[in-house]
Amino acid sequence: MSLVLYNTLSNKKEEFKSIKPNEVGMYVCGVTVYDSCHLGHARAYVAFDVLARYLLHSGYKLNYVRNITDIDDKIIARANENNESCESLVNKTISQMHQDFDALGLLEPNVEPRATQNIDGMIKMIEDLIKSEHAYVGKNGDVFFRVRSFNDYGALSNKNIEDLIAGARIEKDEAKEEPHDFVLWKMAKPGEPSWKSPWGEGRPGWHIECSVMSKNSLGDSFDIHGGGPDLIFPHHENEIAQSECANKVKFVNYWVHSGLLKIQGEKMSKSLGNFALIKDLINDYHPEVIRFFLQSSHYRSELSFDADSLANAKAALTRMYQALETTDLVGDSADISQEIRAFQNSMDDDLNTPQVFGNMFEIVRKINSSSEESEKARLRFALVSIGQTLGLLKANPEDFMRYGASIDETFIQEKILARNTARLEKDFAKADAIRDELLGLGIMLDDSSDGTIWKKI
Repeated sequence: MSLVLYNTLSNKKEEFKSIKPNEVGMYVCGVTVYDSCHLGHARAYVAFDVLARYLLHSGYKLNYVRNITDIDDKIIARANENNESCESLVNKTISQMHQDFDALGLLEPNVEPRATQNIDGMIKMIEDLIKSEHAYVGKNGDVFFRVRSFNDYGALSNKNIEDLIAGARIEKDEAKEEPHDFVLWKMAKPGEPSWKSPWGEGRPGWHIECSVMSKNSLGDSFDIHGGGPDLIFPHHENEIAQSECANKVKFVNYWVHSGLLKIQGEKMSKSLGNFALIKDLINDYHPEVIRFFLQSSHYRSELSFDADSLANAKAALTRMYQALETTDLVGDSADISQEIRAFQNSMDDDLNTPQVFGNMFEIVRKINSSSEESEKARLRFALVSIGQTLGLLKANPEDFMRYGASIDETFIQEKILARNTARLEKDFAKADAIRDELLGLGIMLDDSSDGTIWKKI
């Protein structure tokens, strides 16, 4: 079986075939860096990290591009609120984004272009679109894309252009020919960052940024374009229109979109104020717990987040780490061919990570029930091999168990010493009371011939 991906453009699963044999070009719409990243961002970027990892596992040479939008209305507004420059805000936010993504174990993209570094290419594409009459200068000096000039507009989002026109409301001072036309270049307002152009001082519209950054990094046509479901319309729809009109070739072969993350039934977003920042979550939960939670549901499905989500994910991932504590890591790929085939069959079916997790827990069950050390070692090797392909089971098990809020290790060691003393004195009631006290604090004790160790649960 070969990799099958759900293509939003065709609304069906399709066998993946790259343009160049054994090479993949993938572009994922990145963050607009006006604030810290939240769990909704992690939902999308973990999904595409899993895809990137599996393409590499499958032997492809991957050129992974994830852009940064570093000029935008939100960035300008936030910088003004903070009484700082856009450059200062952007640099701080990018630094925090990188810290968050590194903590989550996201692979670094091969290229991470910034919008402001690609202005010349945007101006060139806009000039080409004007020359071919796919774009025009509006009454207010802004440059707009003429949507009606692209016959396939709406194919990605299943929207009919006539319905869009009928549903639009035209203001009296409308600068556009038609209400659904979208901006390619905005004339500068006083105090805003701006660049020189044939149409005057201004800055690019959001949609043109990705068309140019993907073209500069991957060419006119490439294999995979990804993003969250909220980008399908209008952003990705507009990207297709302007790119295919400018370049005269098919833009992207496979459009892949992750599902929404919802909290209390609503999309997690800063505008709604119902977001959980990644940097806050990883104070209390190991980053792999967050990855496990996000992969426990299929990447295209809607995922709900509540107070118990990460606690449940932690308990599940803890079962895997506990299985890894019981035996040594011994084996090679030939030893675990059966388990790897099952893993690949699940992943080839549109990255079915929930099914993979089911297989992994079956391996855990076999580890715990096996009496043969060689078999336990083989299964542990299989578990780790599969997990690490998904960005999991990379931590030392003991470190994973201890991860979380700050712990007074001196207090714990004193309790362990008191318990050991009680056991030597055969005061088992006192020893059990100390164990229960620590268990109530989330600390589990494990006695062995080498002494007593503790771990956080």
